[in-house]
Amino acid sequence: MPQLGLLARALAFAATLNALPVGAAEATAVIRTLEQRSCEGCDLRDADLVHADLRDSRLQGAKLQRANLSGARLDGANLQQADLSFTSLSGASLRGADLRGARLIGTDLRHADLSGAQLDSGALSRSHWQQTKGISLSAHSYAELHNAGIRATQAGRHPDAEHWFSSAIQRMPDAAISWVARGLSRAEQGNVPMAARDLRYAASLYASMGDTEQAEALNKAATLLLEPAPRPKGGNGAGSQLVGAAITAFQMLAPLAAKTMLPIPF
Repeated sequence: MPQLGLLARALAFAATLNALPVGAAEATAVIRTLEQRSCEGCDLRDADLVHADLRDSRLQGAKLQRANLSGARLDGANLQQADLSFTSLSGASLRGADLRGARLIGTDLRHADLSGAQLDSGALSRSHWQQTKGISLSAHSYAELHNAGIRATQAGRHPDAEHWFSSAIQRMPDAAISWVARGLSRAEQGNVPMAARDLRYAASLYASMGDTEQAEALNKAATLLLEPAPRPKGGNGAGSQLVGAAITAFQMLAPLAAKTMLPIPF
């Protein structure tokens, strides 16, 4: 029976190696990673490690570019200084993993669990992180949070947009553009009083910066939201059209703000 167990493991490793594309990670590195859970500095580029059990593994400085670690178990893994550029970690469990110094450019972390993971500040700025679990807002910069709100707005997910703009405001309370953007997302959801309040607060911020024209426009928009002009009998609905025009103008303003931030190119 022990021999059968060894044979089964050998066949499993052979199947893994046969699945590796030409030019992929070295076979010995893959075997060492799977069997010993330790391969510091190894070349694991393009490796197929889907659903691999790599809990508490030691992979410091490993080259994991474009590797497929979808659904892998990496809880407690040491991935310090590892290069995970364009690596798929979709659905992977990285609870308590050490990712300090790791390169995460283009990394797919959608639906991964990063609860308790150690990350450098701003480490996720160029990765897919919006559906990732367990990420503290402190791990994101103001620009990342605001731009996440912009993307949600453009996709029509206004409750999500409100959440991200609120988070951005927590990071930078004096960012007038995020108050404007959150006001718009609230208006889209029919929460007119809160939308008007956000626009008025944004107006006060612009006024404090000396931009009286912008402040006056925002205050006017807030007033129109709360007290739209009634449609006269036989009239053309000019009041409603004015409200719509004001909202459209500010909807155009929010995405423009993203161009001055640090965009995430995905």
